[in-house]
Formats: sequence, C-alpha cells, structure tokens
Amino acid sequence: MSMLHTPPQGAVLNPFVMVEDAAGLITFVSEVFGVQEKPEAHTEMPDGKLIHSEVRLGTVDLMIADRMDGWPMRPGFLQVWVEDVAIVQKRAAERGATTVTEPTAFYGETTLGRVLDPWQNLWWLYAPAPGQPDPVPDWENGDTIFTTLDLALRRLGGI
Repeated sequence: MSMLHTPPQGAVLNPFVMVEDAAGLITFVSEVFGVQEKPEAHTEMPDGKLIHSEVRLGTVDLMIADRMDGWPMRPGFLQVWVEDVAIVQKRAAERGATTVTEPTAFYGETTLGRVLDPWQNLWWLYAPAPGQPDPVPDWENGDTIFTTLDLALRRLGGI
C-alpha cells in the first residue's frame, strides 16, 4: 500500500463510528484521552445531528457521526496506546464506561485493559510494561484476557 495517497500527518486507516449522541461520545473521548475534536471537521445537519466529526488520537482520526433515522448504529472496536491503563480506565469509568478487562499482563511487555463505553464501543487499552514477562494462557481455568472479552461480547448480543 502506497503512502502517496495519505494526507500529510495522517494515517492510512482511520476508524469511523456511528452512534446515538455523537456529541456525548466526542466529550467522552476528549476527557478520557485528553484530546480535542477538530473544529474544521465538525459538520452538522440542519436538525443539529452530526454527520461528521473527528477526534485525533496520535496520528489517527476517530471519525464520529450521529446515527440517522433508519441507519444502524455502528460502534467500534478500538485499540489505543496509553501511558497507564488503570488511570485511563478510571477516567472512563467516571464517565459511564464499564471495565471489561482489568489491567492484565499481555504479550510483548505490555499491559492490556478493556472498557465498554456507553455508546457500545469496546476500547482495547495498551501500555508499555518493560521487563514484564508474557502471560501463560490458562485455558482450563478461564484465561482472563479471553474470558473477559467473551463475556462482554455475549452480553452485548445482537446490537
């Protein structure tokens, strides 16, 4: 894939989610991750619903829109690298998110945690953990990394 068609300071792939109350999700993302909506991307329909907005996390734009009548919701599965998983989970919980996976040792000297926000987006939070050994999967007793995800997705059912 050529980077020639990628805008300067942009990413080849940027996620787009469609939810109820896009403005609320923008506030959530801004407060949890310490970022701001790009004002030049904010596009409202005559009824005030957002048809397009962007929040930049690192080099990626998370695009957010309101679900229009007759359109399905399309929440996302989103991976974000953070400095401290527990701190980000706490900020998310204070804003209505549910912890899916507590901070857990993960492969490649990282810590993994997951939260489900009120818009049904599932956030994978990763933080570097230099020197931390890789986990050993425990399938017989319910591997934490898998079972917490499995339970959360089964609870969501058929959105």
